[in-house]
Amino acid sequence: MLPELMAIALFLSLCLVLLAGYPVAFTLGGLSLLFAGIGVMTGSFDPSFFGALPSRLFGTMNNQTLLAVPLFVFMGVMLEKSRIADSLLESMSQLFGGLRGGLAFSVCLVGALLAASTGIVGATVVTLGLLALPTMLRRGYDPAVATGSLAATGTLGQIIPPSIILVLLGDVLSGAYQQAQLRMGIFAPQTVTVSDLFIGALLPGLLLVGLYLLYLAGVALLQPHKLPATPAEQRQPLRLTGLFGSLLPPLLLIMAVLGSILGGIATATEAAAVGALGATLLALCKGQLNLPRLREVVESTTQISAMVFMILIGASIFSLVFRGFGGEEMIHQAFNSLPGGVVTATILVMLAIFLLGFILDFIEITFVVVPIVGPVLLMMGLDPIWLGVMIALNLQTSFLTPPFGFSLFYLRGVTPPSVPTSAIYRGVLPFIAIQILMLVIAALWPGLITWLPGVLR
Repeated sequence: MLPELMAIALFLSLCLVLLAGYPVAFTLGGLSLLFAGIGVMTGSFDPSFFGALPSRLFGTMNNQTLLAVPLFVFMGVMLEKSRIADSLLESMSQLFGGLRGGLAFSVCLVGALLAASTGIVGATVVTLGLLALPTMLRRGYDPAVATGSLAATGTLGQIIPPSIILVLLGDVLSGAYQQAQLRMGIFAPQTVTVSDLFIGALLPGLLLVGLYLLYLAGVALLQPHKLPATPAEQRQPLRLTGLFGSLLPPLLLIMAVLGSILGGIATATEAAAVGALGATLLALCKGQLNLPRLREVVESTTQISAMVFMILIGASIFSLVFRGFGGEEMIHQAFNSLPGGVVTATILVMLAIFLLGFILDFIEITFVVVPIVGPVLLMMGLDPIWLGVMIALNLQTSFLTPPFGFSLFYLRGVTPPSVPTSAIYRGVLPFIAIQILMLVIAALWPGLITWLPGVLR
C-alpha cells in the first residue's frame, strides 16, 4: 500500500509546488528525485528503475519527431516579427469593412491563418489584441464580444496544424500507443505519427472556425449595435493587389507545410524545415529581415525550445519514478473498475485535463499527464488519433475558461484599463459553449477526426 500512497503524494505535491510558482522543469525532476530517495529509504522504490533513465534521455536527444519543435517555433517567431498580421488584418478589414461585424470576421479569419502559420497561442492572442482591439473599440464594438472573439481566435493555434501541442502530443501518444499494444500482446505494433494528428485535426479546426463565424454572424444579425459596420467615410477602398499581396504569401507557406504532409511528400519534421525556410524567405521579401531581427528570432526560438526540452527531461524523471511506485498500474486498475468502462474513464480523464489546464501549461500536461493515462485508455480500445485531437480541443477549451484561462491572461495584458476583466469573461462564454459543442460533436462522430487520416494513409 505504501508505494501507491507515495505515487498519489508525488502527483499532489507536484500540483501544489507548481501552484506556488516554482519553475516547472526543475520542479518535475527535483521533486521526483526527492520522492525516489524517500522511497529507497522506506523500501517502497527500487533504485534499479533509474537504470532506464540514460537511455530515455538519449532517446529524446535522437528523436527526429521532436526536431519539429524548434523548427515550427522558429517559423512562428519569424512570421510574428515580419509583421505579417498587420497587412493581413488591414486587407481583411478592407474586404469585410462594409458588413456588420466585418472587423470581427476579419479577426477570426486572420487568427485562423496565423494559427496555421505560427501554431503559437500566446503570440497570436497578443498580436491580435494589440492590432485589432483598439480599432474594434473605437468603431463601437461591444467590449465583451470584441475581447471574446480575440481570445477565442487566438487559441485556434492549439488545434489548427501545424500546432506545437500536436507535435508534442504526437510524440507522446506514439510511445503510449506502442506501449499499450505490447502490453496487449501485439508484438508488431502499429504507429501513430505527428502527421496523423495534423491530418486528424484539420476538419475539426476548420469546423471550429466556421462555428465561430456563424456565432458572430448571429450576433451581427440579432444585436447589430454590438457589431456595427464601419462607416463609409472611414472605409479604405479595396485594392485587389494589396489583398492578394497580403494573403498569397502566408497561404503559399501553409500550402507548402500542410500540403507536403497531406500529400505524403514529407514528414512533420521535414515540413517544419520547409516552413522555417519559407518564413525566412517571406520576411526577406517583405524587407523585414536584418541581422538584429534574425538574432532576436534565434534567441527567442532557443529560449522556447530549451524550456520545452528541459520540461521533457523533468517529465521523463517524473514518469519513471511514478511508474516505479506502481502509479500507472494503480490507474489502470482504477479505470477498469469504473462503471461504464471506457466511456466513464475517458470523461474523467478529459475533466481532469480540463481542470489541470487552469494551473499547468499544455507542455506540462502533455509530458506529465498523457504518458500516465494514455497507455491505459489506448488499451481500452480508444483510437490514438481521436484521443490526441480530443485532448488538444479540451486544452483549447480550458485555456479560454475563466478565471484561470491562459488565453485570458495574455489578452488582459494588452487590453486597455477601460475594458473590465468581467467583460472579457462574459465575451468568452459563448465561445466556450462552441468549444464544448465541438467536443460533443467529435465524441459522437469520431469519424470527423479519424476519417481523413484513414483516407490519406
